[in-house]
Amino acid sequence: MLFPRLTQLDLTAPLEVFGRMAGVEISLIWKTLDPVASDRGLRLLPTHTFEAAPALDLICVPGGPGQIDLMDDAETLAFLRAMAPKCRWVTSVCTGSLVLAAAGLLTGYRATSHWSSIDQLALFGATPVSERVVRDRNRITGAGVTSGIDFGLAVAAEVLGAEAASRIRLQIEYDPPALPGGSPATADPAVLTPVQQAMAGFIAKRRAASEAAARRLHAHQT
Repeated sequence: MLFPRLTQLDLTAPLEVFGRMAGVEISLIWKTLDPVASDRGLRLLPTHTFEAAPALDLICVPGGPGQIDLMDDAETLAFLRAMAPKCRWVTSVCTGSLVLAAAGLLTGYRATSHWSSIDQLALFGATPVSERVVRDRNRITGAGVTSGIDFGLAVAAEVLGAEAASRIRLQIEYDPPALPGGSPATADPAVLTPVQQAMAGFIAKRRAASEAAARRLHAHQT
């Protein structure tokens, strides 16, 4: 699924893996067919509208700053609620999991998200898990941004088997060296603190949106 101000790597990292899976057709779905601008200005072209979306085996929701608006977007949440029961896998990368959660699709599930906002999943009755990729039944969620590659390979292994996923990994030369510091658990405090401070205002905005969306979800469920 596309949306304005998504983080493009949340979408393009798994898309790179999915596009190398035999027999796969990829649809980029949004409300209109107009170009959709990412949070860094990259313009992406939808292939289908919500109304014309084909039957899906898997739906994937990326994250990014535009995710905040989606949690109060009745049309988007209704689309996800309608599509999810027909999908074999319901998935997300980064804060896309908060959109799934706002639609009520992660209630009672273990899930992950970007480290800065993973705690917000609990507002929707999900269990936050600080892992790179989390699977709970047919829900598969990836952590922040670059986790989209790990997520895509996990999906490939689930769909096609471990050997096929290994071949794709080799094709894209995904062989990261040991490089700690990319999560709060491994980051130097001298790096972590200013990053947290710089993100604090935006995270507060996201949490306020999550709290409001959680209230709407609980009202919807009752």
